[in-house]
Amino acid sequence: MQPVDYTTLLALSHEFRLAWLPARIEQVYQRDRHTLSLALRTLQHQGWLTLSWHPQAARLCLDQAPPRDPDTFTLSDQLRHQLKGLALISLQPIQPWERVIDLAIAKRPDDPPLYHLFLEVMGKYSNLILTDAQQQIITVAHQVNPNQSRVRTVQTGQPYQLPPPILAACPRQAEAFNDWQAQVSLIPGKISQQLLKSYRGVSPMVVRTLLTQAEIAADAINQSLTTDQWRRLFDAWQTWLKRLDNEQFQADLTASGFTVLGNHQDTDGQPIHDLIRDYYAQELGKEQFQQLRHQLQQKLHTLIAKLQQKAQTFQRRLDEANNANQYQQQADLLMAYLHQGKPGLQEITLPDFEQGKPTTIALQPDKSLLQNAQKLYKQQQKLKRAQDVVRPLLTAVTTELNYLFQVDSSLQAVTQYDNDTDWEILTEIRDELIEQGYLTPPNNRPRRRVGARFHPHIIASPSGFPLWIGRNNRQNDYLTFRVATEYDLWFHAQEIAGSHVLLRLPPGAIADDADLQWAANWSAYYSRGRESEQVPVVYTQPKYVFKPKGAKPGMVVYQQETVLWGKPHTVTSD
Repeated sequence: MQPVDYTTLLALSHEFRLAWLPARIEQVYQRDRHTLSLALRTLQHQGWLTLSWHPQAARLCLDQAPPRDPDTFTLSDQLRHQLKGLALISLQPIQPWERVIDLAIAKRPDDPPLYHLFLEVMGKYSNLILTDAQQQIITVAHQVNPNQSRVRTVQTGQPYQLPPPILAACPRQAEAFNDWQAQVSLIPGKISQQLLKSYRGVSPMVVRTLLTQAEIAADAINQSLTTDQWRRLFDAWQTWLKRLDNEQFQADLTASGFTVLGNHQDTDGQPIHDLIRDYYAQELGKEQFQQLRHQLQQKLHTLIAKLQQKAQTFQRRLDEANNANQYQQQADLLMAYLHQGKPGLQEITLPDFEQGKPTTIALQPDKSLLQNAQKLYKQQQKLKRAQDVVRPLLTAVTTELNYLFQVDSSLQAVTQYDNDTDWEILTEIRDELIEQGYLTPPNNRPRRRVGARFHPHIIASPSGFPLWIGRNNRQNDYLTFRVATEYDLWFHAQEIAGSHVLLRLPPGAIADDADLQWAANWSAYYSRGRESEQVPVVYTQPKYVFKPKGAKPGMVVYQQETVLWGKPHTVTSD
């Protein structure tokens, strides 16, 4: 994830000042523990300004309205109490080449500042600090005590101090070419690394732009550059400094992230705030998606492993119970040959007329044959009672396992984050596990309405009929019992966890063999058997699909089904 550098901060500040100052602060809302939003209103428009001190995504940008979830953070409560109703009169870096933005806040636009809100954009050391007019700290997002840092403390009640300066030279337009070249070439190495180390305010984004303009490879060694290459690089360097002074920026996406030093001659380009907002929404969405998916995957694998161990234990007890008749037969033999008993016997061999061969029975030497027979009868009765108890327990565990396999199958089908729909699918899986008691619910989580945001995977069959595929158990139930009509056909992998698939047919239409095979292939692909060469798939009319009373989401039974062999390797996911 590309961080916001000094150049980008200047560009964002410049674009914001053009249209949003002064602005009234109407609301303060904290989205998460690293992101704060200010609701601003001017005479022309209103919107939200995001201030983030995220370790990988610290930034400021105009943003969409935050969600309506309750705000329970102490920081936002303090800021709301201090700043609501006041005017944001200035937004600019606190000093040159320092990635600290000073948001000056006053009672009225022409009044002197009452507060300063400092956003420090410094990677994992990023912070948000509110001070009074004398720059005495009132509240801070992340307090730094003397045990955490011997260089600089940040605590309530202390005077605000700037972060320690970077020990590198400040870029200057007046610097001579020879002095600049000597500074960059002082230590042999890659030119890209030496530019970063030699001057403040230089970032990988700036270096890429400079080297591209100078037509120099990123891995070129500074000692090997020709005089002409040094000249071209110095010209690009001077152009960059002039653009900073003249506040000439242009947003553009690149292969590795974004730049605010674009050079499109025929267009004004995308607003910088929009680019930063969209870029970090996408990147943070990917990060949150992978984190949540990993958590759900780990939880499911742990639950499934425990249940499989339970199932094995119950099955072993059932297998033992199936041998209960053997204990009864041995006890019957002992009762038939009580007259052959002698004290101290550890075993006895008796003819077994049912099997037609002698049987050896282990005995307890301190007991008589009668007592040994009684012990075997008790063992037989105990195993029979255990069989009656364990069988329903094994059934319950197997049912629960099948359900978790179904959830895991839905999770395996959601592999990457492309848009907000993928995030919604994943959070629906999480919410389902919360409702079923497998996860602890977060506080104040609103209940979701599935039908209002139903986004199945839809593709077209060879004949053009739409094929709807549920992407989690909630969607599976909604697809099967709310969407399906009497004309549709319902598909599912036979006795394998997977998605519910609906081939949507208009009245009077009949699906041909190619359509049925196509639907079976996709049903096999969206199941736990997708790695197999062939998967048995059943299809039937939706009216023959039923949900047993008390069944978990996505779990159904069906009748009057027809079996096809789906070939998951013949399809590719979009």
